[in-house]
Amino acid sequence: MKKWILIVSGVMVVIFFAIILFGGHYLYSESVKRGAEVELYRGEETVSAPAAGESSFQDTDWLNNQNMQTLTITTFDNLTLKAGFIENKSNSGKVVLLAHGYRNQKESIQDIAALYHSMGYEILMPDARGHGESEGEYIGYGWHDRLDFQQWIEVLMEEHEAEEIFLHGESMGASLALMISGEDLPEEVKGIIADSGYTTVEEELTHQLMHLYGLPSFPLLDVASFITQFRHGYTFKEASAIEQVQKNTRPLLIIHGEDDELVPTEMASRIYEAAGGDKELWIVPDTGHIKAYHTEPQEFEKRLKDFITAALEE
Repeated sequence: MKKWILIVSGVMVVIFFAIILFGGHYLYSESVKRGAEVELYRGEETVSAPAAGESSFQDTDWLNNQNMQTLTITTFDNLTLKAGFIENKSNSGKVVLLAHGYRNQKESIQDIAALYHSMGYEILMPDARGHGESEGEYIGYGWHDRLDFQQWIEVLMEEHEAEEIFLHGESMGASLALMISGEDLPEEVKGIIADSGYTTVEEELTHQLMHLYGLPSFPLLDVASFITQFRHGYTFKEASAIEQVQKNTRPLLIIHGEDDELVPTEMASRIYEAAGGDKELWIVPDTGHIKAYHTEPQEFEKRLKDFITAALEE
């Protein structure tokens, strides 16, 4: 009898751990693996991740009317990444480096590109690793992407004579911009704009896991993080915008919608409190995830121009 109890107990333990491993691998596939169809939590509703190139910008022909060059880099792990580069007739050495959101691609941020272009800036719009035309079978959530963007900055300086560079990111791209803020950046980088960024990948996925499935982070998130570290070389915990931004020395503009429940608004306040350097926080009333420009276009443009003017005076 005792032997059967031990056997049954052993089988139950094996089944338990098999379920945990299966669940962790499923979470990894949903959150990290390239190309998966996923659900995202936004308040009372769940929505699909944005379709490739999706944008709420009304003038969807703007990008099609530009003469966009394709630039490439080879990353530290031998991936080929691609970006669109749009010149400006002012040819003033001013460039904005734009970072798109999760499971999206460069076309999705064309509204912001058009705004900067009207301000005399040339535009560099990379497809992040694991997105769009760039190689990579996983999503870096901004962590490995921060190293990629350091290479893009070098390309801008060496090949396009950029003297005034601003980094502007949305959602995952915002966290990317915050993550790179803690690196040793050249003096040509004048400021950083982060719209709707998360604190850490661990906290953002914990938020998604609870509201989509009603599950705590432990142990599934730990298993998914371990798989990510084993396959791709980073953990959800180390991919931290809030840690990196403490080392920031560049002027920083943090934008977040008051009603953002995809990336909770309180994350913006915590990032702002942690950030080094000159910083500004704009919580936009009655506004959801990355909707500030569309909710308050005139105020958005004014704050952006004021921020750039102040950053260049430092």
